[in-house]
Amino acid sequence: MQALCRDCLMTSDSETRCPHCRSPRVTRHPELFALSIAHMDCDAFYASVEKRDNPALADKPVIIGGGRRGVVSTACYVARIKGVKSAMPMFQALKLCPEAVVVRPRFDAYVAASRAIRAMMDELTPVVEPLSLDEAFMDLSGTARLHHAPPAVMLARLIKRMKDELGLSGSIGLSHNKFLAKVASDLDKPRGFSIIGKAETTAFLRPRSVRLIWGIGPAAQTSLNDAGIRTFDDLLRWDRRDLQDRFGSMGERLYSLARGEDGRRIQVNAPVKTLSNETTFNEDTNDTDILDGHIWRMAEKVSARAKANDKAGRVVTLKLKSSAFKQISKRQSLRHPTQLADTIYRTARGLFDQAGDQGPYRLLGVGLSDITSAQGADREADLLDPGADQRAKAEKAADQIRQKFGADAIIKGRALR
Repeated sequence: MQALCRDCLMTSDSETRCPHCRSPRVTRHPELFALSIAHMDCDAFYASVEKRDNPALADKPVIIGGGRRGVVSTACYVARIKGVKSAMPMFQALKLCPEAVVVRPRFDAYVAASRAIRAMMDELTPVVEPLSLDEAFMDLSGTARLHHAPPAVMLARLIKRMKDELGLSGSIGLSHNKFLAKVASDLDKPRGFSIIGKAETTAFLRPRSVRLIWGIGPAAQTSLNDAGIRTFDDLLRWDRRDLQDRFGSMGERLYSLARGEDGRRIQVNAPVKTLSNETTFNEDTNDTDILDGHIWRMAEKVSARAKANDKAGRVVTLKLKSSAFKQISKRQSLRHPTQLADTIYRTARGLFDQAGDQGPYRLLGVGLSDITSAQGADREADLLDPGADQRAKAEKAADQIRQKFGADAIIKGRALR
């Protein structure tokens, strides 16, 4: 069986340890050097950047998030072992892991790290499709001649470069299509390198939950459960037409994915239609201060993604879902495209006020659409808001100060909520 050492990058026949450097980090698979569709997912990205930039945090549980009344944005694996999860209220996270160090997010630092990783991926292949700051698909088909090495070796080299040059780790999923590559990247985190080959696809999927399917949310999961579909094996028993009749357009997708088939191509520079962030609360809430803090943090995340991709948007959207599962969606068009967190927040907060009291809420989301190039965004003064220009300059200055002096150099009061 073909084998690859992820430490020294030497290839060999199947071995328990690498015969060259004796490392136990050896990946073995019969299709190791035949597959070329990959998904790379950074490991606890925000927390890893914080630990890299502050070595004193290296062995400590780290939570990225707001104040005591805020929520967890993400957490390192040490904190996750204690039960800390994204979107968990901070007070609950600190009960589970009282020794955790809470760090406020520094999106400018995460954007810089994301761009450095993207540059490395671009050196491997021109076919890169980013999904967010910390994950992307890559198609390395036909690159073996260029690099004088199969895709698997180049992917292991990418992860090694990320660790050696950027101090960050990631996990690789390698397969024959996008769906399975993304599934594989989550099988052995952190620092994983997992493979799902063509020959094993059906056997791999059959016993697993359909929740592996990207995009299956709570409502879709309930519909599948009502139909008696919990595993891929259950899904395989359904005829294509019956799935289409029961689930509409999603039925065709379910039929294909049940068989491990995914014809989507990795899209280079695919047009970005929306930038959004949302969270489902562990407990429904009607607390305006808590919801306001969520709106601000989501505006910051959407802003960071826009800045990372040199994009701006003309339409701000607010999404709410009540405890009775009533969905409320409001949007507002701006006079000029924006990528500023302040503008996104103020617009979304205005939409929230327009929605009135329809809570308590179980879900909240903020989005930016009608996406354009960032060139020319946020440059023209808003005559209806004389303070907008000053706030824009302040936000850009604050980004630079945080980059230089750390996350706590300047903190928005609303970020503490």
